Amino acid sequence: MAGGGQVGIPATYMRGGTSKGVFFRLEDLPERCAVPGPARDRLLQRIIGSPDPYGAQIDGMGGATSSTSKCVIISPSADAEHDVDYLFGQVSIDSPLVDWSGNCGNLSAAAGAFAIHAGYVNAAERAEGGVCTVRLWQANIGKTIIAHVPVDGGLVQETGDFELDGVTFPAAEIVLEMIDPVEDNGEADAGGMFPTGNLIDELEVPADLVLAGKLNATLINAGIPTIFVDARDIGYRGTELREAINGDAAALRRFEALRAIGAVKMGLFQSVEEAATRQHTPKIAFVAPPCDYVSSSGKRVSSADIDLLVRAMSMGKLHHAMMGTAAVAIAAAAAVPGTLVNMAAGGGEREIVRFGHPSGTLRVGAVAQQDADGWSVAKATMSRSARILMQGTVYIPANSF
Repeated sequence: MAGGGQVGIPATYMRGGTSKGVFFRLEDLPERCAVPGPARDRLLQRIIGSPDPYGAQIDGMGGATSSTSKCVIISPSADAEHDVDYLFGQVSIDSPLVDWSGNCGNLSAAAGAFAIHAGYVNAAERAEGGVCTVRLWQANIGKTIIAHVPVDGGLVQETGDFELDGVTFPAAEIVLEMIDPVEDNGEADAGGMFPTGNLIDELEVPADLVLAGKLNATLINAGIPTIFVDARDIGYRGTELREAINGDAAALRRFEALRAIGAVKMGLFQSVEEAATRQHTPKIAFVAPPCDYVSSSGKRVSSADIDLLVRAMSMGKLHHAMMGTAAVAIAAAAAVPGTLVNMAAGGGEREIVRFGHPSGTLRVGAVAQQDADGWSVAKATMSRSARILMQGTVYIPANSF
C-alpha cells in the first residue's frame, strides 16, 4: 500500500511490435483481481486511465490510441505443452470496457520476452543457437503461439538491427509462429476459416453506407475475425494515412456500421446493436492492388516492393500500421485463391505476401490447404520485436476496483 490511499502493483511497461501495453504476473495482482470479473476490469481500466471522455488517458498509462491502450496478464501454464498462459485485454479509451474477445499479435512478441524476464522460462537452460523458444497458450482464443526470442547469457537480447515499419528504432527480431490460427469463436466456427463457407459474400447494406446497397466482402476467421472489402467499393485507393480517415467522423461511423453488418454475417453477433458493444473483434480492413505511396514517416513505398495495399480499422480508428492478428488474417486470406485479398495481390497461389500499410510494409506468411471440411492454415509466421520500456510499480487509488 502506497501513501495517500493508493495501491502499488508490480508491473512492466513493454513495447511489442507496433503496440505498447502494461504487463503483469498473475500472482502480483490483488486477490480479487486474480480471477476474471468486474474487479479485474475496473483495475485495468484505472491503470490505463479509462474511461476518459476527453480521449487522452492523461491519468493513466494508456497512450490514447488502440495500440497503446492494452494490458497483458502472464502466468505459468497448467498445460505441460506450454510454458505460460498469455491473456490480453484491450481497454476501451472512452467507455467502461475491457474487451477480452481476441488476441494482440504485436504484444505476442512481448509476451514471449516477458515470460523470460519474469522468470517463468529459464533461457540459460533452454536456448539453442542464441534463441529461446517460448510456447505461449493464448488464453483469449485458445491457440498456441511459439515465440523465438533472441537471448544472450540467459537474458533477452532486446537490441539489434531488425527494422519494423511503424517503430522508429531497430531492435532484435522475434519470430512468431501462430499455430492453427483459425479461431473458434462461438457460432463463427461453423464454416471454419470462412464462417459463411464462401470466399466472397455479398453484404446487404443501407444505401447511405454504400450507394449500391450491396458490398462484397471476404469474411475470415484467422488470427482475428476480419472483414475485408475492396477499397474501390467504398471510395478509397488503399493509400490513405490516418488523418484521411480518423479526421472524418462520417467515415468512422460508416466503417463501424459496415463492421457491425459483417460481424452479424459472420455469426459473431445476433444483431448490429449487439456488435456495437464490442469494438475489438471483428476487424474491418480494405485492400487494393499495389501502387506507389508515401508512408506516414515520409518514406516512399514502391509498388514493386509490395503485393497489395491494406488499411485496417482498430477500435473505431484507422490503425497507424497493422495489427499483428490482422496481419495473420491477411496472410491466410492471401494464400487462398479467390478471396478479395488474394485478388488484390494478383491472384494465384502464394505462401508469402508483402503488403503496404500506413507506416510502410510488412512481410507475412501462411500455407493454406483445402480438404473436404474446407480451407485451413496450419501455421502463420511473422517477425516482430519487443523491448522493456519501464519496470517497477504502477499506482492506482485503492477505491477504484
